[in-house]
Amino acid sequence: MSTITLGVDLAKSVFSACEMDGAGHVRRRQDLRRDAFIAWLPQLPAGTVVAMEACSGAHHWARRCQAYGLQPKIMAAQFVKPFRKSSRSKNDRADAEAIATAARQGNMRFVPVKDIDQQVRLSWHRVREGYKAESLAIGNRIRGLLAEFGVIVAQSDRALRRRLADLDAQLALPAEFKELLRDLADHWTQLRLHFDACDARIEAHARQDARCVQLRAMVGIGPITADAAVATVGNAREFKQGRQMSAWLGLVPTQHSSGGHAQLGGISCRGDAYLRTLLIQGARSSLQRAKAVATEKATPEQLWIRSLDGRLPFGKVIVAIANKHARQIWAVLAHDVDYDPHACLNHPMHRQSYARHMA
Repeated sequence: MSTITLGVDLAKSVFSACEMDGAGHVRRRQDLRRDAFIAWLPQLPAGTVVAMEACSGAHHWARRCQAYGLQPKIMAAQFVKPFRKSSRSKNDRADAEAIATAARQGNMRFVPVKDIDQQVRLSWHRVREGYKAESLAIGNRIRGLLAEFGVIVAQSDRALRRRLADLDAQLALPAEFKELLRDLADHWTQLRLHFDACDARIEAHARQDARCVQLRAMVGIGPITADAAVATVGNAREFKQGRQMSAWLGLVPTQHSSGGHAQLGGISCRGDAYLRTLLIQGARSSLQRAKAVATEKATPEQLWIRSLDGRLPFGKVIVAIANKHARQIWAVLAHDVDYDPHACLNHPMHRQSYARHMA
């Protein structure tokens, strides 16, 4: 196996590469255009470590490296930054050297390479988010334009659609302006149709994937969250435990500890913001369900949520529930088991707590 480590600063057209030997000495630096880089990769010795930052195209190049018998290693950009020799001097060659140096660290954490199916499924989520943001922008634009002519619309899509459907009754509005609003309304409707099509495709993925079916048995985990979790995490065994996955999603507090004094701050908000947002929204649903269900019919988790709600602020309760859901998702995916809402009763501490709540 080769002991060469190759750091590559990925780009659209020109790739900068830094080659290091087993001792960490720079052997060669070169800049290659895209076609030359594609032709050069198969010529590298088998087992060569090809390190790169997690960015657009990183997983594509990682899969190509695997096909050539190379070892791709993808790292988060914030883990590479400390290894750049000068924070005031940044260029592609310095970045490539820093990437190669970071990849040689024994305690470095790497991003698992996503397969094509994962990226295709996540593409539907990304496009869906784009349609949602664009639809919101169009709706606000129409409200703003109407407000310029003294027409105020309530903050709901239903109220806006009702007002747009009744444009002919607005005699004070100019005809040319009504024509503009109708064009905007048509565009807004098309965006909603595309958004619904993304929802339908994602739900179809969730129905066909057994792992998504297992996750959807959890309260607060719907088809969108289940499909996003499966497509984002991939092999959950990459994490040693549920706590590690929760930290990867940024659902654990930051630390400012020194001298044996632990000081915890707000959640780190690192990792995948999209999946973290879905878990936070699902936690709101779980809290509402726990409040609504009768005590005698409540699961141990719902009783735990009620106890949290009685002694912690709303924001902390939501984050705690999302943290728990992240760990449960890891357990289901890593061990390939069905979700059991009463599984925690097997632990002596939970058994005593549950008995105390039911008394």
